[in-house]
Amino acid sequence: MELDLHGAVVLVTGGVRGVGLGITRAFLSAGATVVTCARRPAEVEGASFVPCDVRDADQVSELVSGIVAEHGRVDVVVNNAGGAPFALADKASPRFHSKIVELNLLAPLLVSQAANEVMQEQGSGSIVNVSSVSGRRPSPGTAAYGAAKAGLDSLTSSLAVEWAPKVRVNALAVGMVRTEQSHLHYGSEAGIEAVARTVPLGRLASPDEVGACAVFLASPLASYVSGATLVVHGGGEAPAFLTAADGGTA
Repeated sequence: MELDLHGAVVLVTGGVRGVGLGITRAFLSAGATVVTCARRPAEVEGASFVPCDVRDADQVSELVSGIVAEHGRVDVVVNNAGGAPFALADKASPRFHSKIVELNLLAPLLVSQAANEVMQEQGSGSIVNVSSVSGRRPSPGTAAYGAAKAGLDSLTSSLAVEWAPKVRVNALAVGMVRTEQSHLHYGSEAGIEAVARTVPLGRLASPDEVGACAVFLASPLASYVSGATLVVHGGGEAPAFLTAADGGTA
């Protein structure tokens, strides 16, 4: 069944590269009108772009009101903007940790609040938060990021209750994805391939595959899905003890 979102107005934060670009393209393929935002100017064919720092409440308010002024409504918001560089918890500064939590937890809340106000008035809407498997397992080297994503999962379920029945709120817990920046996380091509072999499906996800899941959650096919976190990780990670075990079975 093809997903048809013609007529829907969609905001994808950080939707200009990596996973965000895959999400933007997926919504465009479904026929939606897509607005992207990021701090730095970027162009995505078929989508419009608005510069915005999603950590700034005033900029977020202007972003959402501008979309309404131009298109008359906001049907879907995908809170994708986020991320974190590698930093051991005992070495990173308090300001570093604060900025990571601000970007990955508080910013999606800001954007969601602004969008919800519009969606409640228009009578419907869908919010999809891009979370991470880092919020569900240890996240060494990105501890504040993992904690923020765990918070985002909790926020998703709470907002789904508060904003029902007009607005559905869901999340994607995304695993490892192959993007133009994969080398920063996994090293050389050989390193990327070695990491991919640890995934049960034998490969990293593509940004487009994550995008397809976001489109599903935003679409009428998921009309009774709210407060859920869809895990998109290719089967997850095999238990570490299996590689260390000397014979036998679990």
